Amino acid sequence: MTSAEQKLVPQWVDFHCHLDLYPDHAELIRECDRARVATLAVTTTPKAWMRNRELTADSSHVRAALGLHPQLIAEREKEITLLERYLPSARYVGKIGLDAGPRFYRNFEAQERVFTRILHACTEQGDKILSIHSVRAAGRVLGHLENTRITENCKAVLHWFTGSVSEARRAVELGCYFSVNEEMMRSPRHRKLVSLLPFDRILTETDGPFVLHEEKMVRPRDVPRTVHEIALVHQQSDADAAVKILHNLRTLVTSSVLRVQKPQI
Repeated sequence: MTSAEQKLVPQWVDFHCHLDLYPDHAELIRECDRARVATLAVTTTPKAWMRNRELTADSSHVRAALGLHPQLIAEREKEITLLERYLPSARYVGKIGLDAGPRFYRNFEAQERVFTRILHACTEQGDKILSIHSVRAAGRVLGHLENTRITENCKAVLHWFTGSVSEARRAVELGCYFSVNEEMMRSPRHRKLVSLLPFDRILTETDGPFVLHEEKMVRPRDVPRTVHEIALVHQQSDADAAVKILHNLRTLVTSSVLRVQKPQI
């Protein structure tokens, strides 16, 4: 493999990062390419996806996801029609999902309305990869995934999953993946949950710029710290963990339909 070809091969994975919320958005895309971090640039509104798609068009390692953040549904529910218009041109969809936290629970019915509509649209088109938010709503999210049967022809990645062990088992049975960040690994409970996940369903993420390290916003190039923590709880070397996470990404993006495996939790 030539040096030019090597630069196109990722070394790391950041499957959930808000690149457009950093002050140096365009430079950060170039940084991801230099650091060889396969990065999913999630968006919070359909309008933001267009700009992200333009900026990442020539990137070797960054892909833009079409999203409608559940925390914004109260003001932007009508933008679901715009998302549906763009959806045929987007393989990656996120951030989408549900948020039953105290600030957003009053809009939960509208969130569910939008989320199910997105899931049905993705199911109709097929071959979509979704990054899903599920704050205090893991069971409801999984119920919608089951009811729409979306994992039969699309892939679901549960971003920053903090549900119970039984909910994690249910997600594994559905064929879901889990994207893990360094803030999760600071919590003993979430660290234990990650240790119980099948390694072949684990991806890394930063959720930058919302996660901080030593009072600085984390960046995709910081993902090796999370790989290290995942390796520790799964009793593997950092190098082996990094290789396996890259393999998980390749499996996610190249296989047409996930094979549902028996839970290993």
